[in-house]
Amino acid sequence: MHDAITERIEFINSTLVPYNPKIVAVTKYSDESLILDYYKAGLRDFGENRVQVALEKINKLPEEVRKNSRFHLIGHLQTNKVKDAVGVFYMIHSVDSLKLARAISKEAEKKGLEQKILLQVNNAHEEQKFGFDTEELLGCMEELLSLPSLKIEGLMNIAPLSQDEDYLRNLFKNIKTLKDKLELDYKVKLNELSMGMSNDYLIAVQEGSTMIRLGRILLKNNTMGGTQ
Repeated sequence: MHDAITERIEFINSTLVPYNPKIVAVTKYSDESLILDYYKAGLRDFGENRVQVALEKINKLPEEVRKNSRFHLIGHLQTNKVKDAVGVFYMIHSVDSLKLARAISKEAEKKGLEQKILLQVNNAHEEQKFGFDTEELLGCMEELLSLPSLKIEGLMNIAPLSQDEDYLRNLFKNIKTLKDKLELDYKVKLNELSMGMSNDYLIAVQEGSTMIRLGRILLKNNTMGGTQ
C-alpha cells in the first residue's frame, strides 16, 4: 500500500510541473491509518470535513506525525463547533460567512492565538453549497480584515462536478481575479488559492491554484475522475 501511494504521489507531482501547488490529502473517508500511509509517502497536509471525526483521528496519531503535520478543515464549519476547531487546524478553508468569521475571531482571541483561514466563495451559485458570493464578499471584506486574531490567507472554492473544461476554467479564473481585486482594493496579500480536486486539479493549477485538495485520485490508477 505504502509503495503504491508513493508511486501515485510521484505521478501526480509529475503532472503538476511547472506548477508547484501544495497537495492537501483529503482523508475524510478513512481512518488515521491512511494519514500514516500518506505521511510515510512524504505528504504533510491533510484535509478533514468534520471537526469531531478529525479530532479523534489526530489524537490516535503518533506524536511525531501530529507535530509535523498540518491539518486543514475543508468541510462546512458550524458555529457551535468553532470552539473545538480553532487552534487544532492549521487552516480553516471553509469560512463561508461573516457570522462564522466573527465566531472564529472571538474564539481565537480568547485562546490567545491567530487562526489562519480562507474565505469560501460560491461563484457557481450552487444552492446546496456554502460560501460568499462575489458581491457579498466585496461588501464585507473591510470588516473581515478588521477582525482580531484572524489571518486571512486567501480564497477557496468548490467547483461543480462538470466535464466542461471551459466552464471550470472560467470559475477558477474568476476566483483568481477576485483575489487580485481584493489585494489591490484593500492593500492586503492573499497568498493562497485553494482550488481544484481530483477531477479538475490540473485546470485549477493552470488558473492559479496554490493548494489542491486530492482524495480518491491519490489511490487510483487513472489520472482524472472522481471528486475529492
